[in-house]
Amino acid sequence: MSDHDPVQGLNEVRAAIRRAASDYDRDPASVTLVAVSKTFPAEDIEPVLAAGQRVFGENYVQEAKTKWPGLRERYADVELHLIGPLQSNKAKEAVALFDAIHTLDRPSLAEALAKEIGKSGRKPRLLVQVNTGEEPQKGGVAPGDIDAFLEACRTTYGLEIEGLMCIPPAEDPPSPHFALLNQIAKRQGLKTLSMGMSADFDEAIQLGATHVRVGSAIFGTRPRNA
Repeated sequence: MSDHDPVQGLNEVRAAIRRAASDYDRDPASVTLVAVSKTFPAEDIEPVLAAGQRVFGENYVQEAKTKWPGLRERYADVELHLIGPLQSNKAKEAVALFDAIHTLDRPSLAEALAKEIGKSGRKPRLLVQVNTGEEPQKGGVAPGDIDAFLEACRTTYGLEIEGLMCIPPAEDPPSPHFALLNQIAKRQGLKTLSMGMSADFDEAIQLGATHVRVGSAIFGTRPRNA
């Protein structure tokens, strides 16, 4: 473990979320903090759980499978969100493990998730990832294709879609990307917006984020190889 104190980080982030919500005339309770615990071991996560945080984000199914079952035995009310790319062949494990999946972004994954939800009876909350910057190396549906994709999710695959997620390009100011996501959500009648990370969650809250995904501001710098 590093000398970074994750509980202090958590308290600072919670205070910053309350401040931002109040600055933009929003109820702080309308913003859910997703503590991004990817790459951090169970012993780094435990103090944050003990401090009352219950919503966590992981990037990889395999990594989450190794550390969360044990933690959930002690903290049964944890809500686990998958915020990293999901391979269709991992849909079964993802549906079994996660309470929310933020990265639905293609028909093959929609089909795989629909099949597993039908078989298992578990229904994780589903968000569609939008590639607001249309970056070729990044997952997500292009803004021009989003309406057709959401329609296919609902009618072809019978999925309930709760909201949208985006990760703005690192080199761009984030606010136009958050504004675009908000605009698409309003047009589509979607209530959940997963946007904003450690460096820009203030702007995301201003533009309607319901879920902010914060890792390094809570847990500290990730290991170099992560």
